[in-house]
Amino acid sequence: MIGAARTAAFRALCDVNTGRLDLPAALAHVRPTLQDERDRSLATDLVTGTLRWQRQLDHLIEHFAKRPIARLDFEVLQILRLGAYQLLHLDRVPAAAAVNDAVAMTRRARKTSAAGLVNAVLRAISRDSHRLPLPARPPEGDVLPYLEVALSHPAWLAKRWLDRYGFERAESWEQFNNGAAPLTLRVNRLKTDDAALATSLARHGVAVQPARFAPDGFIVTSGNPLRTPLAGTGLFVLQDEASQLVALLGAPEPGMRVLDTCASPGGKTTAMASMSGDRAEIVATDVRSARLELLRETVAASGASNIRVQQADLEAGLPFAPEFDIVFVDAPCSGLGTVRRDPDIRWRRRESDLVSFAKAQLTMIRNAAEAVRPGGRLIYSTCSSEPDENDAVIGAFLQSDVRFSLIDLNAERPAQFDALRRVLDQSGVLRTLPDVHGLEAFYGAVLRRVK
Repeated sequence: MIGAARTAAFRALCDVNTGRLDLPAALAHVRPTLQDERDRSLATDLVTGTLRWQRQLDHLIEHFAKRPIARLDFEVLQILRLGAYQLLHLDRVPAAAAVNDAVAMTRRARKTSAAGLVNAVLRAISRDSHRLPLPARPPEGDVLPYLEVALSHPAWLAKRWLDRYGFERAESWEQFNNGAAPLTLRVNRLKTDDAALATSLARHGVAVQPARFAPDGFIVTSGNPLRTPLAGTGLFVLQDEASQLVALLGAPEPGMRVLDTCASPGGKTTAMASMSGDRAEIVATDVRSARLELLRETVAASGASNIRVQQADLEAGLPFAPEFDIVFVDAPCSGLGTVRRDPDIRWRRRESDLVSFAKAQLTMIRNAAEAVRPGGRLIYSTCSSEPDENDAVIGAFLQSDVRFSLIDLNAERPAQFDALRRVLDQSGVLRTLPDVHGLEAFYGAVLRRVK
């Protein structure tokens, strides 16, 4: 009998690799079919890990099958990827069980003629697991094949990082992406504080430690806070540490007017409300109805009373006068800075996508600038690692709009920027780097409209 977790993982992997769903949506779709928490955990590990190592697995499948993966049936390829991942990267699954389940799954998928191939390929991978035919690490092998195949990243992205940072840093970055991301929380200071939240979590078997950079961040070291009665109470928000640091760029003071565009799911919005003690007037917008509903839920759970949610399309233009002290543009982007958390992104993105993202981002920041009052701040951020979406967008905007200038945050003295000192680059913008900070790659720049 095929394990329930493996069946669910196969369905989710098919959904992702056909493009029907992204990874979070695919996992959300299959989790309700699994009653046991251990099965949910295993299914998540199987899908996430298989996607993470997909390029490496495909290389080995081609080698042992003696045919290109393009000649394999789609379902058979997903089964082989899942089986190979279990054999090479998952110690808790016995090799015989992984192979037998893969063969049974092939038959269940009505691909009986491929059962012999699946059995032979996976047994060969298991037998040769100590001497796999993978590109060697330099100086024995070429640099790019090692970064692409052995460390399982798209060649175009590996080459970009290699050209920009050199081999050692590119390798470190990819190794970071191939590790498991921790669960990170942000304390909602409108409802609790660090000590009280840590104590409450401990009562339910959840241990946490302070985040390295984010002042309100906790890293979960054991247990699952989302499986406790505290989930949904608004005492904490699930938020990546780098994202928490980006929110600090806003740091509104009581009485300020803030516009947070592209605000869903609401992590940065509610973080700014907390920073101001809920005494800043915040307008949070997004374009799609589903995202607005998620934003409203986050705001309601936070307990903030001075956040107004409104639908608006930033790319088309905003219905506001230049009346805001702070306008925040957390722009839709390639997401290439979050490859560790969302490994499917590395396979869904193409280098040509960066051009269209940058074009839309430049339009968005230009539209957002019209809502900034003289003397106010315009904040631009992405979760992209690529300068096309970051420095290049800011450079193009500043060339086209002389009303704004880039603030060097290294020279800023207000206390709210103290937590950011260690993640600012020489130009005074926020730039978190996996190989330097151990965080996802986020970017954040603050501009001032001249009076």
